[in-house]
Amino acid sequence: MKEVLGSLPAVDRSLVYEALAKELHDFKSKIVVLDDDPTGVQTVHGVSVYTDWSVDSLEQGFAEPQSMFFILTNSRGMIASESEAVHRTIAENLALVSKKRSQPFLLVSRGDSTLRGHYPLETETLKSTLEERLAMRFDGEVIVPFFREGGRYTIDNIHYVQQGEELVPAGETEFAKDRTFGYTSSHLGQWVEEKSAGRYKAADATYITLEDLRARNVEGISRQLMDVRDFQKVIVNAVDDTDVAVFTTALVRAMKQGKTFIFRSAAAFTKVIGGVSDKPLLTREELIREDNGHGGLILVGSHVKKTTEQLAELQKCTDITFVQLDSHLVVEPDRFAAEVDRVIAEVERLIAAGRTVTVYTRRERLDLGEGKQEEELKQSLRISDSVTSIVERLQVRPSYIVAKGGITSSEIGTKGLLVQRATVAGQIKPGIPVWLTGAESRFPGIAYIIFPGNVGATTTLRETVELLDGTRKGGAADAL
Repeated sequence: MKEVLGSLPAVDRSLVYEALAKELHDFKSKIVVLDDDPTGVQTVHGVSVYTDWSVDSLEQGFAEPQSMFFILTNSRGMIASESEAVHRTIAENLALVSKKRSQPFLLVSRGDSTLRGHYPLETETLKSTLEERLAMRFDGEVIVPFFREGGRYTIDNIHYVQQGEELVPAGETEFAKDRTFGYTSSHLGQWVEEKSAGRYKAADATYITLEDLRARNVEGISRQLMDVRDFQKVIVNAVDDTDVAVFTTALVRAMKQGKTFIFRSAAAFTKVIGGVSDKPLLTREELIREDNGHGGLILVGSHVKKTTEQLAELQKCTDITFVQLDSHLVVEPDRFAAEVDRVIAEVERLIAAGRTVTVYTRRERLDLGEGKQEEELKQSLRISDSVTSIVERLQVRPSYIVAKGGITSSEIGTKGLLVQRATVAGQIKPGIPVWLTGAESRFPGIAYIIFPGNVGATTTLRETVELLDGTRKGGAADAL
């Protein structure tokens, strides 16, 4: 990996960001980011996240002084028809608010950096609805899955996932084998062709090369973008935020000349297009603002390999009690309800006694057999609902809450904590965002740490909890 990344020519960061700031200075479009799970704020701070897409919420977002706001759709946890309906409603409401305020907007569909999600359904639904409601045409779709903090790089149009010191083509990873959102292609042009069932060909895509980006060839990239039409795909190579910044400079220049795009991106692009500054990682003092003597609460729902490894490392902490929720009982409703009651009672008792608690679902993924993908997704949502109910029914305020996994963190934020609008405080570790909940929420002002399932090293979850709780000693963990 070091050899591949080290072989690329360096760029002058100050010149790159000076040029970008100049282009963004008079760029007046409001940036609206639709986040298919809560982890999309992994790179930003000081921005709002709304958990619904009503006209009222959109008007609040448009009225904010910040250039960008997020809408949490949690669509990765929906079946396809639900996601399509949600995105059609969002597009209709955005068109209404934009026309009412006479304010243009740029729309980003923030998706998973490992290429999972309802693609191309979501961006195609947004495109068709907005073109109908605003009497306009989108020239292209920009695809930027690069996300450095998570070890996701695009080189020579192939998307890679960092595993240790190796760069593995995305199509060869566990993420590509996802039963709901699986794929085989690592080349992004071929991935688009695969996901669109051949409607968009790899040969027809526009490719933004690392060579042009490292040469700061803004004029050349702008000319490429000016030639994009008929919803052609624009594939952006990137291994560093500066690559995205060079591309964005050319992009804004092309948009000022009338070109229109929709974006399917990971979290890196939102920070750059939103002009969000760097910020140091958050400290315990910034997050734990009141010492109520209660323990923290960690909820682990994700089943990806990295999460299971991180959970095993966390279990070395002796001051944490671990409670397993037997999630496979979901197929037996009465027994599952009793299991949830047991877990909630135990969590309530432990947190009130000052003990930090980790609740985790069984590590084996529920497998209902071939052709049962949608039923498995529905059952996973029932499991997620049960984890959410722990927060929903909790009577004692934890000192903090950590949610591990995208669907898990979304459900806890919206249904468990009843958040309508949160502020992104920043990141506690690279790629791990923190919400500060609003006054309307179940626990106002609590630090809610949204820990993606596929981000961080094996030790990152343990290090995060140690920071929140204070230094702990390793050893055998309690388990219930």
